[in-house]
Amino acid sequence: MSDRPSSTTLGALLEQGHRRRTVKQEIRDNLVARLRAGETAFPGIVGFDETVLPELESALLAGHDLVMLGERGQGKTRLMRTIGGLLDEWSPAVDGCEINDDPLEPVCGRCVRLREELGDDLPVRWRHRSERYAEKLATPDTSVGDLVGDVDPVKVAQGRTLGDPETVHYGLVPRSNRGVFGLNELPDLAERIQVALFNVLEERDIQIRGYSLRLPLDLLLVATANPEDYTNRGRIITPLKDRFGAEIRTHYPFEVTDEVALISQEAELVAEVPEHLVEVVARFTRGLRESAAVDQRSGVSARFAIAGAESVAASALRRSARAGETDAVARICDVPTVVPTLLGKVEFEMGEEGREREVLDHLLRVAVAETFRDRLVGLDLSGFTDLFAEGAVVETGELVPATDLLQQIGTVPGLSKVLDRLGHGDDASPGEVAAAVEFALEGLHLTRRIDKDTVAGRTVYGA
Repeated sequence: MSDRPSSTTLGALLEQGHRRRTVKQEIRDNLVARLRAGETAFPGIVGFDETVLPELESALLAGHDLVMLGERGQGKTRLMRTIGGLLDEWSPAVDGCEINDDPLEPVCGRCVRLREELGDDLPVRWRHRSERYAEKLATPDTSVGDLVGDVDPVKVAQGRTLGDPETVHYGLVPRSNRGVFGLNELPDLAERIQVALFNVLEERDIQIRGYSLRLPLDLLLVATANPEDYTNRGRIITPLKDRFGAEIRTHYPFEVTDEVALISQEAELVAEVPEHLVEVVARFTRGLRESAAVDQRSGVSARFAIAGAESVAASALRRSARAGETDAVARICDVPTVVPTLLGKVEFEMGEEGREREVLDHLLRVAVAETFRDRLVGLDLSGFTDLFAEGAVVETGELVPATDLLQQIGTVPGLSKVLDRLGHGDDASPGEVAAAVEFALEGLHLTRRIDKDTVAGRTVYGA
């Protein structure tokens, strides 16, 4: 963060050559500068580079208010919040103004009067761009007063008349003047409340009760909505949709690599989760999004994958604590343990009652098999299969320490190549080696090359 500018009065501001720009001009200028410099305009956004972001950039360059449509967990709110990062780092406002008036062109009665009285001595304060983004979750009980404003009975009780515009308590929208206002889940807003936003989007002003009050607002309004909400909980009324300049559709990541990058970026892992296991969780999530047994109108949120990776790490940490291991490293046996905790995050079709766990277990096996083929395709794994052809049995499970698993395996020809393929070098820890071994064993089982038996949390390969 750069230092706050030093000017504290309108006169000092003018001496420094400050010029007024609208919020949309600020965003346009700063976005163009980032694009020309090849910098990331929307940090932390994964998988939208070729689809959503070009549309968003065009909408912002055009100065359009916009609504983002997409299923749950597609990053709409995260994307909306990054727009505030395109504002100038510091922006002047009249000190004490409830709606953050521009000192060069104040619009509220109080600030206009102060400028007439004080002239160049009008006090100025500087606001960081983080203060210029406001967000509201639309709920059915949201009122016009919450968004636009209402009469403040305290101010009336102090002796002011009801006709005095200064008796108004401003809502969130006017308080976001000269900034970005984000409205989450717009269809949840009652239709009569949506009408109150007409003037904000078209005439750029607000109307409060019977007041003859016109405040030209300078803001960018961004809303989000789930298309399914139109039938389940409400809808965006047609006149309001027409007032948005752009409608942008979001989506889940198209590529497995994007899903893996998103999980790695967002998940807070309490233990090491090797990348091949993150890929398993990513493929598992994608399988659910493509399954006919899952209600795709509801979608499968990116939060499902993030929570899954975090639960896998937690299972590894639990084993580490119970078994006295120094390092907690996740293995393939930790992945199925999270299925029961993730059931509530998926909506199934009506005909799948009672089969939910079976569907998840099947898709998880498919995800492991796909990852195995992708990671270890063409690799000679005869060293593992020969071990079991000679009658060996390997017992593992969510509470079996890595050292115990490795002692049962011994020296296996080709293990170093498996480690290389999975991104582990010669300095791999025992936990990482055990994770690679168990992944190879599970893949061989799923491709019908070795047998497996599972009883009471224990898995026996070669049984």
